[in-house]
Amino acid sequence: MSVDSSLTQTLRARSGPQRVAAVIPAHNVGRDVASTVRACRAIPGVDLLIVVDDGSKDNTAASARAAGAVVVRHSVPRGRASAIETGVKVAAMRDRADWPERLLLILNADLGDSAVEATALVEAVISGEADVACAVPALADSRIPKSKSRALARAVIRRATGWEPTSPLAPVRCATREAIQRAMPFMSGYGLEIAMTIDVLVAGLSMVEIPCRFERTGADRSFADFNRSTRFTDTTIASMKKMLHRVRIPAKKRLRSDVRQGIGVPYPHPARDRVVE
Repeated sequence: MSVDSSLTQTLRARSGPQRVAAVIPAHNVGRDVASTVRACRAIPGVDLLIVVDDGSKDNTAASARAAGAVVVRHSVPRGRASAIETGVKVAAMRDRADWPERLLLILNADLGDSAVEATALVEAVISGEADVACAVPALADSRIPKSKSRALARAVIRRATGWEPTSPLAPVRCATREAIQRAMPFMSGYGLEIAMTIDVLVAGLSMVEIPCRFERTGADRSFADFNRSTRFTDTTIASMKKMLHRVRIPAKKRLRSDVRQGIGVPYPHPARDRVVE
């Protein structure tokens, strides 16, 4: 038995620095993606910027490439989940065999200069706080609107894992390669985040919510308010699939209901404290 996280074991097994790949799914965001890419360069550890142009009809690919990103293009729109999977595969192909596998930082394309706020997510994963760090609005900007899809996602995650996240559908996340592999293949549509959360926690890994002050321009319309009906439908489908397949943490392995939860508190435990056989 060893009181060590799988992340730390991986770092010990390979020499070299821990690097990060930023994966940015993009669709018709030519005016904003370049500033997002440039801002990512200021995030410590990020040495690979991957923009997956999901069938855009504007200059998204050209703008991202001019800003210094590696650009992969889908000839037709396949959806955000497919774009992220493509980015993950490209990152894996560009890993060095003698260095630790890159962490994956999944970002929206319209964050602009505020993308640098994701530094907090990267730090949380590198330090061993969690295997997945999810961005939630900072306390001063805590404007998480109420919605049926978020309420449903929160209830299903709680029922399956015991965790009650503040923002269960948060799209911006930093994750270890192991956590991403546990969640792949990704569920399509707005079911991606709820399915990822459940799969990661059921696999025995950990998650944490970290405040970030992102300022979105609104060009990335994948999480826009007018998609509420589609979001609720996708969340319902993802929830039903997980419940029907009984994807859950056994009750005897869950934390007591009185254990403190909240923003900044890793669930169920910090990754660095996980007992690995």
